[in-house]
This record gives sequence, structure tokens and C-alpha cells, in this order.
Amino acid sequence: MAIQVLPDELVNQIAAGEVIERPASVVKELVENSLDAAASRIVVELERGGSSLIRVRDDGRGISPGEIGLALARHATSKIASLEDLERIGTLGFRGEALPSIASVSRLSLVARTHDAPHAWSVETREGAVSRPAPASHPPGTTVEVRDLFFNVPARRKFLRSEATEYQHILRMLERLALSRFEVGFSLAHNGKPVWTLPPATSPAEQIARVAKLCGEDFAQHVIELEEQSAGMGLSGWLALPTFSRSQADLQFSFLNGRFVRDKLIASAARLAYQDVLFNGRFGAYVLYLRLDPLAVDVNAHPQKLEVRFRESRRVHEFLFRTLERALAATRPSSHSPGSAPLDWLTGSAAHAAAAGIAHQGQFLMADGWGRRAAADVYRALPDEGSPHRLAGLGEEALVPAAGASTTGYFASDDDSRGAAALAVREATASQGAAAATTATTAGPPEAAFPPLGFAMAQLHGAYILAQTAQGVVLVDMHAAHERILYERLKQLLAGPPAQQRLLVPQIVPVTALEAETAGEHREEFAALGFELDRFAPEQLALRAIPSLLVGRDAVSLVRDVLADLAVDGSSRRVQESIEHLLGTSACHAAIRAHRALSLAEMNALLREMERTPRADQCNHGRPTWVRLSLADLDRLFMRGR
Repeated sequence: MAIQVLPDELVNQIAAGEVIERPASVVKELVENSLDAAASRIVVELERGGSSLIRVRDDGRGISPGEIGLALARHATSKIASLEDLERIGTLGFRGEALPSIASVSRLSLVARTHDAPHAWSVETREGAVSRPAPASHPPGTTVEVRDLFFNVPARRKFLRSEATEYQHILRMLERLALSRFEVGFSLAHNGKPVWTLPPATSPAEQIARVAKLCGEDFAQHVIELEEQSAGMGLSGWLALPTFSRSQADLQFSFLNGRFVRDKLIASAARLAYQDVLFNGRFGAYVLYLRLDPLAVDVNAHPQKLEVRFRESRRVHEFLFRTLERALAATRPSSHSPGSAPLDWLTGSAAHAAAAGIAHQGQFLMADGWGRRAAADVYRALPDEGSPHRLAGLGEEALVPAAGASTTGYFASDDDSRGAAALAVREATASQGAAAATTATTAGPPEAAFPPLGFAMAQLHGAYILAQTAQGVVLVDMHAAHERILYERLKQLLAGPPAQQRLLVPQIVPVTALEAETAGEHREEFAALGFELDRFAPEQLALRAIPSLLVGRDAVSLVRDVLADLAVDGSSRRVQESIEHLLGTSACHAAIRAHRALSLAEMNALLREMERTPRADQCNHGRPTWVRLSLADLDRLFMRGR
């Protein structure tokens, strides 16, 4: 076939194949145009899931009579005029492709009026031809009607799902758009019936009310509010507490400069921030708004503009991760917290119990197998010595906090003595424990004297601590709570540059030329992680030193994984994750075991330490550590006052 210029109609349909995937894509493009026109109210009307009719009305700036004909021309837009404008995109739609692409696969009509015009003007398309502008009656603003989507592209139309499915896609799309602009009111109707109306939300109370309507009341009641500014970037929004975890990532909304995006970098930062407080297989929930200079991001990387490229991805990832991690670190017991058990714990959710039981079994089978070997090999880390010294006679008893003990760190190794691993931390709790034991009487101290977790009253079945609070009781899983305390202490003890272990014989790591270049560019990052890595040949690296904590592990594979992350994302947390996994496993093995009898002083010391420890609401594996039963809960259970 000879080279030829494609007809405009075919060009528009090809563009529609990239931009218009389904009715929800049409709604997205039209509503974004309304938002760019500074609309304060947007009404969306649908018929048959959008396949028969999509009508979007707004009260925005409208379109002037001299420009309304250009609105349906390809690559005609009022939002950019130069390359500088393209680099500083502040609007949602800017390509000038949406309206002509939609018009090429539907029967479209457009009516618009500016606020200073005496009347409106309209244009429409039929069989790919655009009519001449004609006078029309319409209030200030714009209305776009899209009928019979894909009527002239049968192959595309037959791939549409059922009316209910397409409607649900539109609903999800409108929820994202409504979350992106709180100052705008939205209305939705389907098949002539109102679905919901969202008034403008300007105050914090109104905004969280909109979030509750779109994301659920449970989400809105269990969130951490964020507001952070640093190095030219800002992050705000709501981060769900770990107790509000999900079986899928269906409540993860991220917005960049007001634009909804599905970005792997943002999702990765959130996943890493949650990793210490969620079960494997569970997902966090959040509504996050990231703000940064438009020059620092390329929003023109995807036809539907759902994916973006950051110019300094590593810096953005670190900012997001650190901000979210600090917010989640504050999830510790407080006087107003209901505890960290799942939201439906009192009603006995069978599904959550089954999932939790599987995870619990797997973790403790592993812990029991390791713990029996490690109990006898406990090492004390002396700060002025180069290597740990074994303390003869120390066993599992040394790993339990006891009143009167001084703060000491212990390292435990396995039978093969492959390196430093678990450690336990004793606290100076004699005075606290004695005071707590004295005050934990049947009468109880005054309400003001109660700490958040109250005072221990008893130990139940050798596994749980029962404590009395000012307004009820608290149950604590002592193993899970102690595990979190030890884990956070381990991270503090090992904060700073990791110790290195030099290799007697350097390990040669075969790599590609690109990976070798990447290793050279990031040599300082490898050094900060505890690796000494040199280029030995064009396609070989020499590994001369590794972090001491990773002795005995497959360091070569870890180096390869780090190189892969650096090549794709410009950063990597593989080494930190490996070390944190080791510390978490060690803390699990060293924590108090079930059926270990504790005195009141020891129980109260554990409660006070929980109140001071970051992330104390969950253990290292994401299991809840405590739950509160208020007097109102107890009265309801026993039907008092009825």
C-alpha cells in the first residue's frame, strides 16, 4: 500500500481508541473540561450505563461564539500555547483531543454560553461532520450530550460490559473527581433517578463528610489527617489506621496537583510505610494529595493522563515514605483509642478471623522452630568491644523484662553462630512497676491518674493482660506487644551507618554493562548501606564488604536486586527491608512466650512501655496488640439499663 495521509475521521477514531476506552472515559474527559472551566456545580446524567446517553452540565466560563466551532477541532485548546505552557501544566485536559475523539465515535452536541453573552450557541456532529454554530437557549455554562457511544464502531461497542458494570466504572470515576475538587458540587442521575448530590465542601468538617460519603463512614472515622510541607513539596489528606486494612487496594486514592493518578511510585511509598503494621496480603487505605512544582513532573506521559513521570523520583519517594511512616509511627495506645483490633472484632467477623488465623499459624510455626534453637545462644553487645561476648547461663529467661533490671541489649544467634540476630531490651521498671502494682486495687485511683492502658489486674490464660482503665477495661496480647517493643528498640540500637564485615576473598558479581554503570553512579548509596563495591571488569563487580547483619545471607542476589531498583526507580530499600525483616523475626523469637507468668509489676511495665513505643498498636506482623472495652460496651453486652 502506498503512503497516504489518513482522513480526519479515521485519525479521530484512532485517537479515540487511545483516549476513549469506555463510557467512564467520556465522563472523565467531560467533567475535567468542566473543572478546567472553573465550574462550581457539575451535573452528570446517564442512561443505560452511559452507552445510550451521557450528559454533563456545568456553570463554568462557557465558550465564546467565535470559538465554539473550534471546540470540536483536533488539537484545538485554550489551555496551552507554547512549550513552556506544556512544561507547567496546571489544567486537567490540555491536548485538545477529547471532544473530537468523542465526537468521532458518538452523536455529540455542545451548547455553551459565556457569562457576558446574550444567548448561547450550539454545535453538533453527525456522521463525523460538524454543524455550523447556531443560536440556542442555555444558562451561562456548558452542556455536552453524548449519545449512542460507539454506534459507528461495532467492534468497540461489543466489548462494552453490562449496563451495571459500565455504570459502576462511571461511579468510581466520579468519586475520584469529586475527591479531587472539594469546592465543586456534584450531582449524578442514572436512568432518570437521582443517585447522589454532593454540595461544595469548604470547611474541614464538610470535606471529611464528603470523604465519608464516598469512601465509607468507617474509613472517615479511622483516619490520620496529614499536612506536611518540605523542600518544595506538600502532602495532605487522610491515611487510614492499620485497623482499617483491606483485602484489596480499592480505597487508595492519590492526587497530584489536583489530578487523580495511578502512580507506582506513590503506591510503593505507601506500601513501604504500612509494611510494619499490616498483615501480608492486606492493603492500606488512603486519600492523599501531593503538591509540587509542575516543572518537576511530566503529566503528558499517558494518553489518559493517569500516569506521570517525576523528574526527581527518588526525592519524591523519600518524602512520601518518610511522611507516611512518621504518621503511622504515632499509632500507639491513647486514652481515646478503641484499640487496634479489627473494626468488626466485637461482632466476630468470620472472614477476618480465618485470615488472621492462617497468618498467625504460619508466623508461630516458624518462630517456634527458630526459638528452640536460639534460646541458649544469647550474646551481649559491649559498646567498646569489636565482637560480642557470650554470657554463660543466659537463656530464654533473660529475654523477659523484669522489674529492677537495667537497660541492656542482647544479641541471639542460631546454632551455627552465623551472626548477630535477635536482641531483647530490659527496662528499669522497678519504681514504675511497684507504683502500678500498688494503685491497681479494686477501688482504683482517680480518673486523672489512669494512664491510657490503665493498670494491670490479672493475666489471662498466660497470654493476655487484663487492665482496668478510667472508663472500662483493656485486653493486651503480651507476646504481640512485647514483640513490637523489642523490634522498635532494635531499630533504635542499630540506627546510623551499618557495621561492615570485610570479605577475606572478594566475591565477583557478573553484571551487565548498564548495571556496572549504575553501581558506579550509586557507589555512595551502596557505601551508606554497608557494601563496598568496585568495578572489577566491564561486566563484573567486586564485592569486598557487606553489612555485618547480613553475614551468611545471599549478598550477591541482594546486590543484584538493589541494582535493578536503582535502574528503574533511582532508589532502593532492599537492604533496609532485609535488615528489618531479620530484626522483626528476632524480636518475635525473643518476646515473652505464652504461659509465662508475669507479676503485676512486670505487666504494668509492659503497658507503660507500649504507651511510649511507636506503632505499638500492631506487632511486627500486623497483628493487633490490644483492645478496649468501655463501660458502655460492657453495659451493652449485659443489657444494663434496658
